[in-house]
Amino acid sequence: MRYFMAGFTLLVVLIVGMAGFRGGMSRKPPIEVFPDMDRQPKLRPQTPNNFFPDGRSSRLLVPGTVARSTPYKNLANAESQRPVYAFEDAPVNTGRISGTTNFVENGPFAVTQPFMERGRERYQIYCAPCHSSLGDGNGITKKLGMAVVASLHDPRIARFPDGELFYIISNGRNLMGPYAAQISVEDRWAIVAYVRALQLSRLASVNDVPEQLRSTLKK
Repeated sequence: MRYFMAGFTLLVVLIVGMAGFRGGMSRKPPIEVFPDMDRQPKLRPQTPNNFFPDGRSSRLLVPGTVARSTPYKNLANAESQRPVYAFEDAPVNTGRISGTTNFVENGPFAVTQPFMERGRERYQIYCAPCHSSLGDGNGITKKLGMAVVASLHDPRIARFPDGELFYIISNGRNLMGPYAAQISVEDRWAIVAYVRALQLSRLASVNDVPEQLRSTLKK
């Protein structure tokens, strides 16, 4: 025990002598276990550098460089007047009106036949297991024990703005988890458009049918 205490005391003195006390001031440089973390070769932007013939540290992009992102296509509202990217705080990415907590009323993408088909395909993959292909909340997960699954035909949900549906798909709500990591922004809006079609299939009135087609309806 005597030798242990002597060795332990010597070790403490050695460590304190080399590293000092916490918060202590010293003019000596600190011990660097990994010096490359403090000093490493790098180029600082907008500073002279003699390594390159033109003397500039900031360089032009290498030919063929892949851009960080490309702007969205087929935007149908005012956002289409300028390029909008996936990293922007814009309604197309958040579902909210910029600078507010209010949800946008309508989706930003033009609703075309391919867009709806894409929404149906994505819905069948990510949404139908819980909400069912009909959107009534009687999917396979409910049969396996998940007792509470929302029906998309609930009038309360049908009154949600498009932006709120997009937000819920992205971030989840209550028992539903977020799907932003699995579904792209455009596909989430396509799902919203398809959900609207499902809701119309049950909740629409005669007034929602174009006048020229009403005569074809069966009474």
